[in-house]
Amino acid sequence: MARTAQPVVTEVETPAGPARLHVHRAPSQRAVVVLGHGAGRGTDTLDLLGLARDLPPHGVSVVLVDQPWVLAGRKVAAPPPTLDIAWLAAVPAARRALRGSASLPLIVGGRSAGARVACRTSVQLDSAGVLLLAFPLSPPSKDPAASLAVRRSELAVPLDAGLPVVVAQGDRDSFGGPDAVALADPRAVVVPVVGADHGLKAVKSAPEPGPVLLEAALDAVRRAIDG
Repeated sequence: MARTAQPVVTEVETPAGPARLHVHRAPSQRAVVVLGHGAGRGTDTLDLLGLARDLPPHGVSVVLVDQPWVLAGRKVAAPPPTLDIAWLAAVPAARRALRGSASLPLIVGGRSAGARVACRTSVQLDSAGVLLLAFPLSPPSKDPAASLAVRRSELAVPLDAGLPVVVAQGDRDSFGGPDAVALADPRAVVVPVVGADHGLKAVKSAPEPGPVLLEAALDAVRRAIDG
């Protein structure tokens, strides 16, 4: 088996501080996927690393973005407006890092909090599609109804703009399973990940989620390319 090429890692300046790009270039590019991380840690999670490894052989370059708060060593994520500001600067930098990708379809996405960022900024970034991993629809909250309304409105941003949205959601996700996401907005394509929790990790004897995540990502790419 051929060894996986190591990513090119670079830091870029954003209005919120430096962000880090992990650039996984496809040998022959047909699309670009830029992914952000959740509120608990950076991009060193199995789901994000797996897609960065598995998508390039399919002609899809992947850039993982570590937010400035991660690089600063903070334990608590920055508030949503700060996350959005950094992301809006990091994604164009990711495009520039992938020379020859300017005319390719751009799919933005991320896991959990990063999925929310991708939704909120998808139209501003002129993306062709959105890939969401473990969208946190119903987090623990003192006011769950208000929280749900906010998350539904975020999910609707790209859908209202006519962008395809693919959501890979564990069926044991404590923040809302596949049925809940599909009910929140039936326009989204929801891919159940059997036996996976909010971290998209398999529990008990469930199958590994990697192949399902790859198929969901490739579906998002196909929909973005087809327009």
